[in-house]
Amino acid sequence: MNAKRYDKLATGLLYTIAGIVVLILLLLLGFIIIRGLPQLSWSFLTTPSRAFTAGGGIGIQLFNSIYLLILTMLISMPIALGASIYLNEYAKPGKVTSIIRTMIEILSSLPSVVVGLFGFLLFVVQFGLSFSILSGALALTVFNLPLLTRSIEDALKSISNDQRNGGLALGISKWETVTKIILPAAVPSIVSGLILSAGRVFGEAAALIYTAGQSAPALNFANWNPFDIDSPLNPMRPAETLAVHIWKINSEGIMPDSSAVSAGAAAVLIIVVLIFNLLARWIGRLLFKRLTAGS
Repeated sequence: MNAKRYDKLATGLLYTIAGIVVLILLLLLGFIIIRGLPQLSWSFLTTPSRAFTAGGGIGIQLFNSIYLLILTMLISMPIALGASIYLNEYAKPGKVTSIIRTMIEILSSLPSVVVGLFGFLLFVVQFGLSFSILSGALALTVFNLPLLTRSIEDALKSISNDQRNGGLALGISKWETVTKIILPAAVPSIVSGLILSAGRVFGEAAALIYTAGQSAPALNFANWNPFDIDSPLNPMRPAETLAVHIWKINSEGIMPDSSAVSAGAAAVLIIVVLIFNLLARWIGRLLFKRLTAGS
């Protein structure tokens, strides 16, 4: 009887803690979204920001965030995929593998501001890339690589060894087994991890303050030549992202409607990150059903 009571008490306590955490999260999200939704409009999402007068938007910052995210994922995805395949399929237990895994753990635990300072010293100063989208993308690659590598490796680990043995039994090479059997089977989990890491990158601010810069020069969206300084596609221009813009407004904004712009930008950021998380679940389930011929 006492054991049953303790079990019910412990279960109730766990449910209570979980409920409190969920309630705090809902209150936080609700406060940000309710406060920011009235500020949202097509004009707010597409017009450039203003430094001294009211009525500015977040158009350039929103584009910079999306462009930086795409560039970061293009750099980090192949590296993370290759590292994950090596660690899970080819690496033998030993000192080298242990050191690699330890380094990945260390990198994943670094504060983003430390990654930003590292990116500033290496990419901005040493490599001479200045404050630019490319510097920010490289810094975010360092920030994102450990999480993405572990995510893809976990996806590969979830595939049964029977599939590996079956491929080898058919006489195909290990590389063909990995690329034609293991990777397709792991696609749903890989895509989910990719989208979740993209949401994390999209909301990053500290690492970009020191690498991508805190300014958003006027862009000519009719000019798509990546070598022109006013082109949106120029990777060598400074680029203030949405998260950095929110930080900057709250720390030194002097426009009359700074609180309204900050609230609207924060709501957009939260909504986009929520969309990333929901997409990860939906696309993962959809791919799993299709690839496993489920209904």
